[in-house]
Amino acid sequence: MTDLSMGLLYGGATLAVMFTGMPIAFALGAVALVFMYAFMPVSSLDMVTQNVYEEMASITLLSIPLFILKGAAIGRSPAGQDLYLALHAWMRRIPGGLGIANVVACGLFAAMAGSSPATCSAIGSAGIPEMRKRGYSPGFAAGIIAAGGTLGILLPPSITMILYAVAAEQSLGRLFLAGIVPALLLIALFSCYTAWRYRHEYSVAEAALQRHGTASPFPKEGPMSRRDKLAMLPRVLPFIILLLGVMVALYGGYATPSETAGLGALLALGLIAGIYRIWRPRQLEPILSATLKESTMLMLIIGMSLLYSYVMSYLHISQSTAQWIVGMHLSRWVLLAAILLLVIVLGFFLPPVSIILMTAPIILPPLKAAGFDLVWFGVIMTIVMELGLIHPPVGLNIFVIKNTAPDIALRDIVWGVMPFVVLMLLAVVLICAFPAISLWLPNMLMN
Repeated sequence: MTDLSMGLLYGGATLAVMFTGMPIAFALGAVALVFMYAFMPVSSLDMVTQNVYEEMASITLLSIPLFILKGAAIGRSPAGQDLYLALHAWMRRIPGGLGIANVVACGLFAAMAGSSPATCSAIGSAGIPEMRKRGYSPGFAAGIIAAGGTLGILLPPSITMILYAVAAEQSLGRLFLAGIVPALLLIALFSCYTAWRYRHEYSVAEAALQRHGTASPFPKEGPMSRRDKLAMLPRVLPFIILLLGVMVALYGGYATPSETAGLGALLALGLIAGIYRIWRPRQLEPILSATLKESTMLMLIIGMSLLYSYVMSYLHISQSTAQWIVGMHLSRWVLLAAILLLVIVLGFFLPPVSIILMTAPIILPPLKAAGFDLVWFGVIMTIVMELGLIHPPVGLNIFVIKNTAPDIALRDIVWGVMPFVVLMLLAVVLICAFPAISLWLPNMLMN
């Protein structure tokens, strides 16, 4: 059987199994085991556990459960609501300040929790009702939170970037640094659109008031004293200090990523115990249970994805596909566009973890041969995979928002996130045109 036939059979079998509804980890593992039995030496089946263990025996992967614990501790405490309320208090006088406060709160909370769904749930549960109460249309309010939640896999500590660093054999520190300025760019784009959209909806409401006497959905808010604003900071500042402390420990060379993850998890547990009095076993059980479930699910997907990639490499599917792509002699930007389109399509069906581990052996060699910086591409790929969290038909964040605000129609949520999809594509174009947006900071700090 030719490499082409083998590759088509392997890919077709994977899609067929996935469309049965089988969980992704089991689907990838089942396809890999069947092809090992059919096309590889029988002795390879005896080495499955050893292969999976060797692939996962990475000190970098050890940080994933610890970062998940840190995110669960923060995500299941009132920290998100306090962060949102504090930002709202200080930005309420800005046109669209409530929406901008939600965008910034999503960015900060995503950086602390490292989880897009957790960010949508924590900030959305408080932010969406407040925005709707102050006149924001349901779709607009939902779109702000859904798009803001995508920052969770771009800002460090990002589990997605950890996996990319392992798959691409790149510096995790450089990847984390490379994601910071693009994340700030996205926050700025989201905030500018939020302010413009607020002004538009406000002007429409005012015009309706003047023409038809329709009551404006935008209530007038009274002033807030500086003392009241300052009173909201004590509960927020410790978590901001935690975020900065973790970054200093990591980039200052004081701790490895795994040590930083452990330090962040312990400090997060200490903060919720000291600030919110969450320390009893009954209160900690949901945090530990969520950490165990998410870590087990994620590590199982990682293990099966690595086994899937190992079989693909053994059967020369990835090497042949990479050679075929290089042999097409595409211009470097056409090659990049084709690969990003593939990632977008895969985002319809697969989570970022599986996309990275399944496609890395195929797409990274041609990109490297074309002269692209793999750290820069990691940022681009991460943003494109973020699109998979908010674009139909899967869009995990869309369904998280639907669960958080069940009275908002799914159609309104989808239309609410589409402008943010366009803004994310604009950010990709800007980073492609000006690579220094992502590479300037790691080049400056890590030479």
